[in-house]
Amino acid sequence: AAGEAPSTVETGLPSVNLRLPGLEPPTPVGGARRKTSFVTAAVQAVGPSVVRIDTERLVDRPALEGYLFPDRGGEGDGQRRESGQGSGVILSEDGLIMTNAHVVKNAAKVTVTLIDGRTFDGLVRGTDEFMDLAAIRIKPSGKPLPTAPLGRSDELQVGDWAIAIGNAVGLDSTVTLGIISSLSRSAAEVGIPNKKVNFIQTDAAINPGNSGGPLLNEFGEVVGINTAIRANAAGIGFAIPIDTAEKAMKTLSAGGKISHAYLGISMLSLTPEAARLNNADPNSNVYLPEQHGALVLAVGPDTPAAKAGFRKFDLIVELAGTPISSAADAQRLVDETRVGQPLQVKVLRQQKQISLSVVTGDLSTRPERR
Repeated sequence: AAGEAPSTVETGLPSVNLRLPGLEPPTPVGGARRKTSFVTAAVQAVGPSVVRIDTERLVDRPALEGYLFPDRGGEGDGQRRESGQGSGVILSEDGLIMTNAHVVKNAAKVTVTLIDGRTFDGLVRGTDEFMDLAAIRIKPSGKPLPTAPLGRSDELQVGDWAIAIGNAVGLDSTVTLGIISSLSRSAAEVGIPNKKVNFIQTDAAINPGNSGGPLLNEFGEVVGINTAIRANAAGIGFAIPIDTAEKAMKTLSAGGKISHAYLGISMLSLTPEAARLNNADPNSNVYLPEQHGALVLAVGPDTPAAKAGFRKFDLIVELAGTPISSAADAQRLVDETRVGQPLQVKVLRQQKQISLSVVTGDLSTRPERR
């Protein structure tokens, strides 16, 4: 009847049962839900062993800075104190920590901070700039140091889960998730040709400050050491395979030096298709063999390659008795040789095959580029 209040009032949409068969949420056990994420499990297992590394270094001041801003306490004449930060991972209870060489480069002071708040003075035992690895020692005190379990990077496959942990942009204990995007990326492909590492590529975000932190597999094992991001490509990061890093750490932690063989050439992979395009170009001033190989683009002066008679546009087709189909093939063989080891090389030059003999040099003693 008019003027009577309705017996029911609808204040929203009619209720709809959106629950689908077979997709009901799990029944809480004991009245509480339990975490089942493999990411959570991995982070809880490895996170305590990931450390923040703070560094201080003295750098030369620009010419006018010392005049405008007088020296402060603890700084030398014409120098200023500069701070940096990165990540690292504890490998052993006696205080061995692995990080990147660029994190501790020229550091006058290294401070290591654990997730539980403990801090230690760090001593850099050894570095290798060509692998971007460094070994730090701390003197443990109090409760035992947490350590990270190591996996095998040679067991990785493209598409495997990847978890990156570090102190991204100064934010402690940052975790990102992605997959293994590619394996055995050469340093030249990554855009840092002065390194002697074939990298793991991942889309797990690796931000400034993450350098030196671990890359984990889905089982919570360290399979890589985060090292680089590509400035011109978002979502692409690179890590040093743990198999490579673990072997290097045995030498660096003892204060030793790692020798790296080199020839002194810049190379590019050549394919028959690329060679045909070049040869069909009326503006090309060089004829390239229409086959696979490593094309020499430059020969460094006073290098083993220059002394052996390498020339620009030589096509390397065989090295140490092994056929070469790409620049990566040639680089990998050189990386596997010892410093001072002679190598027999077959190259194609002006449509003729030539044999050369080259003795590998020590990369740390190569002439400075002018």
